[in-house]
Amino acid sequence: MINLKNILFATLLIAVVFQLNAQKKPNIIVILTDDQGWADVGFNGGTDIPTPNLDQLASQGVVFNNGYVSHPYCSPSRAGLLTGRYQARFGHDCNMPYEGENDATVGTPLSEKMISEALKEQGYRTSAIGKWHLGDHPDLYPPAQGFDHWFGFPGGGMNYWGTPVNDIQTVYRNRKEVPENELTYLTDDFTNEAIDFITKKDKKPFFIYLAYNAPHAPDHATKQYLENTKHIEYAGRSIYAAMVNAVDVNVGKIDSTLVANNMKDNTILVFLSDNGGRITHADNKPNRGHKGMLFEGGIKVPFFITWPKAIKKEQTYDPMISSLDLFPTFLNAAGGKASKEKQLDGIDLMPYLSKHNKKVPHNTLFWRSSGGFEYAIRKGNYKLYKSAYKDKTLLFDLEKDPLERHDISNHHPEIIVNLNQSYNDWDAKNIAPGWLDPHAKNVLKEEKAWEQKRLNSTKK
Repeated sequence: MINLKNILFATLLIAVVFQLNAQKKPNIIVILTDDQGWADVGFNGGTDIPTPNLDQLASQGVVFNNGYVSHPYCSPSRAGLLTGRYQARFGHDCNMPYEGENDATVGTPLSEKMISEALKEQGYRTSAIGKWHLGDHPDLYPPAQGFDHWFGFPGGGMNYWGTPVNDIQTVYRNRKEVPENELTYLTDDFTNEAIDFITKKDKKPFFIYLAYNAPHAPDHATKQYLENTKHIEYAGRSIYAAMVNAVDVNVGKIDSTLVANNMKDNTILVFLSDNGGRITHADNKPNRGHKGMLFEGGIKVPFFITWPKAIKKEQTYDPMISSLDLFPTFLNAAGGKASKEKQLDGIDLMPYLSKHNKKVPHNTLFWRSSGGFEYAIRKGNYKLYKSAYKDKTLLFDLEKDPLERHDISNHHPEIIVNLNQSYNDWDAKNIAPGWLDPHAKNVLKEEKAWEQKRLNSTKK
């Protein structure tokens, strides 16, 4: 005879165990900025832009001195971050086409598994807030990519007041357009939405992908943030700085919310930029280059991680790591097994940060832009850069020359051969770009203008 009391007790016990396991899983927040320079934060030595909240958070965890993204500009970098795979594996080398109709084949394909989908399998509730830029077609929006909740805009750029321009420059909550009168300043609005998601009465752990569009153009700021950067006399830099300061103030609000709700100790929080600083107003010093380039200034970004429960504070980490590493790091921390996921290129960072693994996460990292129009490889201390900007294959020893001032390609042909072979072996596992953008044309145009200015500056 069935004992109902035993069945009820067993059911209750299973529910309690599930609840306890859910509470052990860390909450996870990725805060991604857009086109922010290396020196646009105090924790990397910046002095003119006030970033006290980011600096304090950085001191509570690990700052990566060689934290790279997998691509030098927006959409492909985001595709790599969210899938944990080099975006060239699935042909996402370029931004969405600037002109013409888009379809569901242009963007990160649904066949690629995102962090959000992997964490949902571990019992997480998931939210995408801010800039998407991984597919302009509605079939590729966040609700189709493992996100329970979405508040943001689909396209690559957006004014900061939330004024709708077209389908992809419109703010949506899930799939419904948000009335303009409900929006104030997008950096503030995105933060408020994140706080609402954090404080929602739900026992599940959460994953938030908070992708601010700041400090991407257009340059818009409120009086509050402009007041905080009025000491910067160069107007363009001052406005840009106000946009960065707005991120800092709002990250402080998120941190305070975690503290107030007793969540901070078991929350993993990662901060990084999607690529190097933009060509105007951003500061990538001391690195060479900017967004779009495969010099360090285009691919090495402000980057830190905190997790008070598991990561010691006040650390810096010198070995190179990649945004690709976030997927396996998060999944393993959530109780999953990244080793079972399909061909992840990232590495779980926790064994290295905890010093359990004394080796380095990566000896080699690769970059491919526009199907190989430009490419780079860093292998140990050597970095090869096939540069369309300079119309030459460059070689640097980053141990002796971290600022990439001295091209040594003419002195080490054997290293060039070795690194090119490594790149070709890696690229053989990739596919051709699924579409193209104007990046290649813009590179050549920019370099020609740069050369002309140099010529004009010399005495004839």
